[in-house]
Amino acid sequence: MKPRLRALFCDHLSIMRGKYLPEGKIGDDSTRFCRSVFGTHYDKDLLDAPGAMVKQGLPDMELRWRHDDIRDSWHQDTKIVLGDLYDDAGHPLPLCPRGALKRAVADWQALGLTPKVGIELEAYAMQGDEAGRLQPYDAPGGVVYGTGPFADPLRFNDRIWAMADEMGFALDMITAEFDSPQFEYTLTFDDAVKAVDDIVLFRLMAREIALEYGIVLTFMPKPVPEGGGSGMHVNFSFVDETGGNAVSSGARGGPEHMNDLARGCLAGLLHHHKGLAGLIAPTSNSYMRLQPGSLSGYWQNWGGDHRNVTTRISSEGGAKARLEHRMADASSNPYTTVAAVLQASRLGVQNGYALPPMETGDGFDRTDAREGTAIDLKGAVADLEADAVLAEAVGAELVANHVYMKRKEVRKTRDLEGEALRDFYVHFI
Repeated sequence: MKPRLRALFCDHLSIMRGKYLPEGKIGDDSTRFCRSVFGTHYDKDLLDAPGAMVKQGLPDMELRWRHDDIRDSWHQDTKIVLGDLYDDAGHPLPLCPRGALKRAVADWQALGLTPKVGIELEAYAMQGDEAGRLQPYDAPGGVVYGTGPFADPLRFNDRIWAMADEMGFALDMITAEFDSPQFEYTLTFDDAVKAVDDIVLFRLMAREIALEYGIVLTFMPKPVPEGGGSGMHVNFSFVDETGGNAVSSGARGGPEHMNDLARGCLAGLLHHHKGLAGLIAPTSNSYMRLQPGSLSGYWQNWGGDHRNVTTRISSEGGAKARLEHRMADASSNPYTTVAAVLQASRLGVQNGYALPPMETGDGFDRTDAREGTAIDLKGAVADLEADAVLAEAVGAELVANHVYMKRKEVRKTRDLEGEALRDFYVHFI
């Protein structure tokens, strides 16, 4: 087969959409899609969502990419590329999640700081039984921090690691999580857009490789009701104009050594806590994960080396100083999620929000925090809509589209339970 190009974008549902294109497209180029894909739901329902222009002729949008962004792929004779979306007049499409992240980066760069991001993903491995129903992957010897064939008898993660290495993805870690067959995948810190480009392609690659082994690798937040949830933790810091880590105040990290930038970021994330949930925990299934005492980012709190708070500041200082936001899950679009975390942090710095005291409770039997996220998607979407400052920072048109689509999702899923609710999402996330 002649070489071809797989051109992709990550949509409002965190679904990767694209086309295979001929060899002549391998360069600075573009291709067109129907803009009304931004009105398409998981169940293929086409909705007249804000900005989707379903009733205005379903016009085109254009995906543009640069030659330098084209990569080798895990499929033979295929290159792969991510791009930015533009409307039919040639203007940046307001609904484009990658564009929202680029705006967030630019807003920080206007302050003399460049965001660096590292993302941790968690996923469950599922297999079909004799009747074709999905069941957890059979790994009876799996334990937290498990490696090798007891945690992964088919060794599909070995193939993921090998291909990630070949593709140039800088893996920090693959390990088994607390609830077998759950796994964690972590990529190394990088510039924000590059880090998210890598994570969406890595996630797609991992799912496609796992499928070759008969595994549905799902990043949905709670596919196994009796198991733990799966998150998408956003670790971030900033490089200043001298090349130093602006979050660092010296060789030691932790709450005792925070600088004003770190305090401002924490304050912003707490101030916009409830609104953030509607964007970065954006499915009905998300609220099976976001629960008190579940290490999931439910509470409006912060701390040091404490896994039962939503935002923690690392005990490492110097070049490794960073903040970690633990609310998001991978049913959210990673570009939108990182944009929202960065914008909430920036608002905290620029608006001088007050930082509440650090959490002193254990998060199980006692918690200082009195506010958490909403208990369901309906409430979280209402909280997002009420947070006009956050919506404007992330992108008012993107958020309006998101709110509309998620309100429809509330109605679509309100009578679904158990496997029916899981199966509404599992093959897409």
